[in-house]
Amino acid sequence: MYASGYARPVATQEAHPPGAAEPLHLGVDRTSPVPLYFQLAQQLEAAIEQGRLAPGSLLGNEIELAGRLGLSRPTVRQAIQSLVDKGLLVRRRGVGTQVVHSKVRRPLELSSLYDDLQAAGQRPATEVLRHTTAPAPAEVAAALEVPEGTEVVLLERLRLAHGEPVAYLRNHLPAGLLELRSAELAETGLYRLLRAAGITLHSARQSVGARAATAEEGERLGEPAGAPLLTMERTTFDDTGRPVEFGAHTYRASRYAFEFQLLVRP
Repeated sequence: MYASGYARPVATQEAHPPGAAEPLHLGVDRTSPVPLYFQLAQQLEAAIEQGRLAPGSLLGNEIELAGRLGLSRPTVRQAIQSLVDKGLLVRRRGVGTQVVHSKVRRPLELSSLYDDLQAAGQRPATEVLRHTTAPAPAEVAAALEVPEGTEVVLLERLRLAHGEPVAYLRNHLPAGLLELRSAELAETGLYRLLRAAGITLHSARQSVGARAATAEEGERLGEPAGAPLLTMERTTFDDTGRPVEFGAHTYRASRYAFEFQLLVRP
């Protein structure tokens, strides 16, 4: 595979790291102004994102890869280090450079994180941290259109992909909307349970932001305090216009990204 924009690949080799499902076709264009290490890093990242380099796959050593591509060892090392810094690769003593996971790229649409992870082959799992009722604070009450202090359902969950935490999910729902069981919440996504209860999800109001992780959040998500987190708040409405869920979620920026599709207004 050649990265987009590399029209003249002049150094091309087929690489087949141990554990890879199929050989990788890697190439670099020495006439391109794009640095060689970046060209290689892009192609390796694409192979990880597309599942051609599955979690657990080994890249082999830098000398072997450099020899295959006709590149210097420092160039290959820089490419690998850039992916280590992104959290896509890890160097393990006695094992070698190993694929950890691909970054979750989620389109901004009315979908469940669980479904998106499953569709991307990320093996989602859920730890239910809290499932109770609680008085609605002002922000939640305004979102769900109920008086402040009204008892609402409170869910706190940790969403994992390939066994690693990706997001902390805090959701509020109107009391009596549907019957939820912790065992079901651990096995599937909230939106699937809403739909199974006959609730038609129609639209949502959503905001996305970013901030630094607190020590508690970092411990929960496997990141150091101060690490960047993505945030999302969403109020979801059914087909009658009734708010059925208010979510406040935090995501590991090292493992997660939102994707936007922008259209030019005529």
